[in-house]
Amino acid sequence: MQRKDFFKGLALATVSAPIVIKALGGGGEVTAQHEAPGVISGKRYKWKMVTTWPPGFPVVGEGCELFAEKVRVMSGGRMEIEVYGGGELVPALEVFGAVSDGAAEIGHGAGYYWAGRVPAAQFFTSVPFGMNAQGMNAWIINGGGQKLWDELYADYNLVPVPAGNTGVQMGGWFNREINSLADFKGLKMRMPGLGAKVLQAVGGAAVLVAGSELYTSLERGVIDATEWIGPYHDYLMGFHQIADYYYAPGWHEPGSVLEMTFNKEKFDALPADLQEIMKTAAHWSNLWMLSEFEAKNSTYLAKIRQETDVEIRSFTPDTLNGLRKAAATVVAEAGDKDAASRKVYASFKQFQEATARWSSFSERLYYEDLQ
Repeated sequence: MQRKDFFKGLALATVSAPIVIKALGGGGEVTAQHEAPGVISGKRYKWKMVTTWPPGFPVVGEGCELFAEKVRVMSGGRMEIEVYGGGELVPALEVFGAVSDGAAEIGHGAGYYWAGRVPAAQFFTSVPFGMNAQGMNAWIINGGGQKLWDELYADYNLVPVPAGNTGVQMGGWFNREINSLADFKGLKMRMPGLGAKVLQAVGGAAVLVAGSELYTSLERGVIDATEWIGPYHDYLMGFHQIADYYYAPGWHEPGSVLEMTFNKEKFDALPADLQEIMKTAAHWSNLWMLSEFEAKNSTYLAKIRQETDVEIRSFTPDTLNGLRKAAATVVAEAGDKDAASRKVYASFKQFQEATARWSSFSERLYYEDLQ
């Protein structure tokens, strides 16, 4: 896919059938009915999925299309899903409300997009210096996070499930060096969410810029720096043509979960097998998207190294420690926003601390020994 094409993208069902049991006794026939939820009827469904992503957006948009195809195949054609990019059926940032209200049956996006409406939702995406993809999956799927997520979204008539992850993102593209925390002072940088609040806490200026305007804003000096996702998408955006420095790691988004939401009323009315098919396909999407990000990012980081004069750097330990300290305050404040945030944050923090202790004896030592 060329940058210009990429940039344009920015602008039969189971029913409960009765089993009849007949018995003779007392001069009459007794009939009892028992549910057999595995019996298939000819009923078919056609659902709509609305997303926050531009139509055909690499990896995440593609993953939504693959999800729909997986569901179609696994259901034997009983469930067909039409996928709509952001703005095609509803505006990108109205996906949450559209699925909640039943205008569409499925949504795909990221929980921190709804932080203004549901503050606790951002903990189910990513927080600065939070858990990586492996940790987020472990917390949500096996560490109690899913139960809390279900409870939180049930109030909005939604059923959430993880359906994608970007992995650790990059720290961003800069047109000036970042050698210390002081270099963030006065820096105008495109950064959303809690990362933006951390940037402000260390003296930077967080600027909200639409994805379609990022290239020209950085090129013309409207902003000094921008974060996006990782090498694959960043290369397609062409940032390597106009920025001097590319920094790692993405401290602001170390493992961003992409969520799929189902309208709860309509999901609960589905036969049990279709419910399982939908959730299973979503979990497959979670694995596929993360794997695709990892594969593509490694390839495109090499391309940036080989094809450009961009300096690829790591933030200094002192810089990261300063950002980490600021993030601790910002995240703690977000975790005290309301009762739901306090409950979710307590679980998130406890799990992160536990998994950090484990990783210090496993992967961290492994990678340190390789250096």
